[in-house]
Amino acid sequence: MRIAVHALALAVAGCVVADAALDDAKRQELIRDLTAEYGTARVIIPRSKKPLDIQPDGSIDARVWGAALNKSGPAAREGDLIQITRVEIKGDRVIFELNFGISGGRKWWHRVQVSGGGGGGAGAGGRQRGTTLGNGQQTHAPGGTEIALLFDGEIPQQESEEFLKLLRPVLDFELRSADEMYMDSIAPEFRAAIEQQEVIEGMDRDMTLLAKGKPDRKVRDFEDGVETEDWIYGKPPGDVVFVTFEDGTVIGVKHAHANLGGRVSERKPIER
Repeated sequence: MRIAVHALALAVAGCVVADAALDDAKRQELIRDLTAEYGTARVIIPRSKKPLDIQPDGSIDARVWGAALNKSGPAAREGDLIQITRVEIKGDRVIFELNFGISGGRKWWHRVQVSGGGGGGAGAGGRQRGTTLGNGQQTHAPGGTEIALLFDGEIPQQESEEFLKLLRPVLDFELRSADEMYMDSIAPEFRAAIEQQEVIEGMDRDMTLLAKGKPDRKVRDFEDGVETEDWIYGKPPGDVVFVTFEDGTVIGVKHAHANLGGRVSERKPIER
């Protein structure tokens, strides 16, 4: 009997060791870290009850994906916002449920209009402007589906970010704000000035807002058939910056110091 009990104890210990070798803790960590991540579709992703396979090199079976698209339509179009709503690790694959699967998709709260009291205040005619809950820079995908990273053998022991990188041919999880994408699209000298919170000639209104924010005052002038607009930053007493626009482009920046009583003495602009 003692031998049998001892053998049973060894067997149980062996099971514990085997479970540890599977690294269950790491699996749970991956499931926790990957669930609820948001990404943007880089291609049309079909709706499908059966997970659509993706190889670690990013390749897919175009016939299978095409058949699913013809049968059930798209779960997400290029540029649509998706969310990983469930992660399951089975054998040689990691399965990602997107937008709650084939029966999921855009939710009711993505269309709810709420009246906002922040920032802009009342609109024309005294009506308050509304906003849409869940309405970010991207459009929420119309449907849901499942995709699976299929490995040749064991699933590699790596961090969650590495799994997201493997999905990059289909989904981009490096979401950036509209401001960040806009910054990448402008000339380097304007980007450098914005990062220093400065305004230079040649900027437009959007760049100026990114650099300095909303002005304290705006003043328009019309002279010799030319209309200009000054954006004024600062109030007396203290430093005041005048940014002059013509046809939406900065044509001059003047730095001054306003004394008590509103008297302004001109200061030499900062040399660049």
